[in-house]
Amino acid sequence: MGDNGRKNWIGFDLGGTKMFCVLFDHKFNPVANLRKKTKNEDGASGGVDRMVDMVEAVLDEAHLDRKDLGGIGIGCPGPLDLDRGVVLEAPNLGWKNVALKESFEKKFKVPVSVANDVDAGTFGEYRFGAGQKARCVLGVFPGTGIGGGCVYEGHLLRGKTGSCMEIGHISISQSGRLCGCGRRGCLETVASRLAIAAECAMAAYRGEAPALFKLAGTDLAKMRSGVIAESIRAGDKVIERIVRQAAKQLGIGIGNAINILAPDVVVLGGGLIEAMKDIFLPEVRAAVEKRAMASFVKSVSIVPAKLDDMATAMGAAALAEEAAG
Repeated sequence: MGDNGRKNWIGFDLGGTKMFCVLFDHKFNPVANLRKKTKNEDGASGGVDRMVDMVEAVLDEAHLDRKDLGGIGIGCPGPLDLDRGVVLEAPNLGWKNVALKESFEKKFKVPVSVANDVDAGTFGEYRFGAGQKARCVLGVFPGTGIGGGCVYEGHLLRGKTGSCMEIGHISISQSGRLCGCGRRGCLETVASRLAIAAECAMAAYRGEAPALFKLAGTDLAKMRSGVIAESIRAGDKVIERIVRQAAKQLGIGIGNAINILAPDVVVLGGGLIEAMKDIFLPEVRAAVEKRAMASFVKSVSIVPAKLDDMATAMGAAALAEEAAG
């Protein structure tokens, strides 16, 4: 691969619980990958060292040198200074003002691109997944929060210095629950996995969800997407109602965004969608039909993500290729 001048690309997905490093060839076929748990106790310098070690490990596995690399793309959470490639704050990691771009460029002597993880995932779906060839792709990824990204005519929408498309903070109710952002009634407070899990835990505590209680008790941390889906399959009707209501709220938020962006494709991704596609997609579509303008509803497709946990790494690598020119 490196012999004929065709460059390889690294895509790195830095998450609060996992680090995922993938080496791609010039056609963006994955060549080698490595996944590790994020160790928050390492601090920023220890975390960056682990990331560097992972990049070196996938290069070694593929028998490649640094000279075979065209660039490195890193998708990460938290507020970022995109131009400088600095993680301003990542509370789940305990990081503040970490100069990722500078550190990696110094180490590997290749261009490094730093992007928001959801932006990278949306770009991945645009280039290689469910949003290929679309003029405008809106990506929505419900998880602990609700992440959003938008690729418009081939380019990620972004703010002056940082990411944008914070769809999780669209206001749904002025007097709603307190959100992690400090405001009330954001979409995240009613439609994120965390919000759904909280409702489910209360239902289990009240004795309304026997299957869920058997699987997870009332422990919020154990109420992962797969567990919630399993309890629905086992007959917990109240849990299904909770999920359907959340999906409807998600559809309202997406409908509002459709009225502004007129996307031709909305990609829904993340573990919650993967586990309960059959509930989320029809509920979101039905809510969008009521909320978005009729002409926009006719021209938009609402589809599940195709790349699953590879989306952020693939998108980050593709952004690195774009940045390298």
